[in-house]
Amino acid sequence: MNTSTAQTNLNEKGTVNIRGVNHYYEWIRTPSENNSPKPVMVFIHGWGGSCRYWRTTANAIASNYDCLLYDMRGFGQSKEEKGAKIGYELEDYAQDLLLLLDKFNLEKVYLNSHSMGASVGTIFLNLAPERIHKAILTCNGIFTYNALAFSAFHKVGGYVVKFRYHWFLKVPFAEKLFMARFLYQPIPKQMGIDFLEDFLLADYDAALNTIYSSVSKKAVEIMPQEFSKIQVPTLLVSGEKDQIIPASMGKAAVALNPEKISYFEVPKTGHFPMLEDSTTYLKAINKFLKTS
Repeated sequence: MNTSTAQTNLNEKGTVNIRGVNHYYEWIRTPSENNSPKPVMVFIHGWGGSCRYWRTTANAIASNYDCLLYDMRGFGQSKEEKGAKIGYELEDYAQDLLLLLDKFNLEKVYLNSHSMGASVGTIFLNLAPERIHKAILTCNGIFTYNALAFSAFHKVGGYVVKFRYHWFLKVPFAEKLFMARFLYQPIPKQMGIDFLEDFLLADYDAALNTIYSSVSKKAVEIMPQEFSKIQVPTLLVSGEKDQIIPASMGKAAVALNPEKISYFEVPKTGHFPMLEDSTTYLKAINKFLKTS
């Protein structure tokens, strides 16, 4: 198998079938010197989103990496067939990623994952460490279990997922209201609209069940173990002002495995530091990627 793809069809879009579900993907690439192969970086988005919010980061590093972006099962344009009997645990999505790499004949890649996608990425690092050169986990960490808080979160989350209406997109400033809790610094208006649209279009079962699998007693128990087992060089990036996964949670994860996981905190950013301060974010990940 190869670690990169051919240089034809530089910016390719399409679907690839994984366990009966057509997964949407995008390749973002630029020509390399002498048409020589470049390493591949795979991007994983977070809950309720899609791969498109990774496009700006991918375009910024495309001179050095062929970037493969994809929509996780049930999100974005990876629409799940009714009756499909595939689980929604983090481990199930890690298996999807493994099959995705096999479909594209990618033997070893770099990985950049975000939020819930970074939980999937963390599990993948231990599922198939031989397939990863280095990994970046953006806005992730460990948290403690609180039965009442988790129950309330699941109840509210269930209502949020159930009562989604497309007419929200027509409400003035709806995207600002929707993104307010996620951001500390503003992002372009169209990006906010894209986020809201992705949330509204997410598959009901996928959106609901991944709330339960991501924020659960099981996750509280297994994620510290997963962080402590990582043997792949990894960078965990937090947003200083992140209200969704506070920076303290990222630091706690790094403390479990400081030999393999390094840490960087992007000042004055929330849950999307790659969009809120792309310059600082890119400097941090490029420095990490260049170290031996």
